[in-house]
Amino acid sequence: MITYLQSIILGGLQGFTELFPISSLGHTVILPRLLGWSIDQSAESFVIFLVATHFATALVLVFFFWSDWWKIAFGFFRSVGARRIPAGDTYARLAWLIIIATIPAGILGLALDKKFEELFAAPAVVALFLVGNGFLLYGAEILRKRRSLPEHNDPDGAIVQLSFLQALAIGSMQALALFPGFSRTGAALAGGLLCKLNHESAARFSFLLATPLIFAAAALKLPKLFSAGNGLPLAQILTGSVVSAICAYFAIKYLTKYFKTNTLVPFAVYCVIAGVVSFIVIR
Repeated sequence: MITYLQSIILGGLQGFTELFPISSLGHTVILPRLLGWSIDQSAESFVIFLVATHFATALVLVFFFWSDWWKIAFGFFRSVGARRIPAGDTYARLAWLIIIATIPAGILGLALDKKFEELFAAPAVVALFLVGNGFLLYGAEILRKRRSLPEHNDPDGAIVQLSFLQALAIGSMQALALFPGFSRTGAALAGGLLCKLNHESAARFSFLLATPLIFAAAALKLPKLFSAGNGLPLAQILTGSVVSAICAYFAIKYLTKYFKTNTLVPFAVYCVIAGVVSFIVIR
């Protein structure tokens, strides 16, 4: 069973790394093996712990982008009422871009949920996926530099220039994060860059995309927390979730500023080095 100290460390790690493009799931799968913790990472209790800490991160994202989500929600209902996306309605179009981009990961997650969970107990494989995440981030930066990007002072104005097909492509990239070791933020960021968004706009879109997916996963798993006699370590799960939320808040504060002027390259280098070292140690 997970201890309080382990829940604090894993919760903080998840909250901090979820929004960085370095795979929170990959880190929380690899770290227990590196530290020699006797945690059954294939157990349902560990999966629910991870979902709960992700859910805490999603709550922080909703809080941080609260005013934006209100505008997006009203934009969605305006489009439903008009049976079309009104011309020039930024938030109505943004709502539909988010919905479309969420579809690939949603379908794959439902269809292959158990298969992906089996990887939680395969940290050596996850370490290789982390290396792959590094190459993905670096490759996206290389390809971006070969393209001329339009200038946009308004991130939302840039995002709504995406076509629905481009949103689907970004969502398909994001689906890579179902493999622990690939980052949801990183994959969506890479997809956004390849669709000619700048770093700030791509980061904002990736943060918005994360919220519905995490809530959907939580809706499937978290009800088991409240099942009578389930034997889950509720106190440890709650502790990890609170720590995760606190770390996620500071992470999003930092990253929204970072991506205004910086690139994915440092994260790419880190993922390759961390993945290779972890694989060697675990093997």
